Amino acid sequence: MRLLLNIIWLVLSGFWMALGYVFAGILLCVTIIGIPFGVASFRMANFALWPFGRQLVDERGSGTFSAIGNVLWIILAGWWLALGHITTGVAMCLTIIGIPLGIASFKLVPVSLVPFGKRIVDTDEAHALVPRR
Repeated sequence: MRLLLNIIWLVLSGFWMALGYVFAGILLCVTIIGIPFGVASFRMANFALWPFGRQLVDERGSGTFSAIGNVLWIILAGWWLALGHITTGVAMCLTIIGIPLGIASFKLVPVSLVPFGKRIVDTDEAHALVPRR
């Protein structure tokens, strides 16, 4: 099922959203200071291409530099990319078949706003990382 959803996602919105991340990454890599932001953008482009079966987990040990990076990211590119995911998600949710794709688009909004301090892992690995209560 993940494969089918990923293929439909890729055709309908994943390719275009990934192009947005790649474009932002190229612009951010123009300066030496922007290279970490560009690398984060390329990492998120990969996630935007194939989101089903993967999820975000908090990276342990990310601290002040991640927070500063996230504030700068929101100003530079994050809010544009989040707006793209929200618009795409609303458009997808207009049909019954598109609802899972819209939910996936909304799932990408947090990482488009604050990518630093997060890691993209397979869903199975994410369940193993979550501590049991």
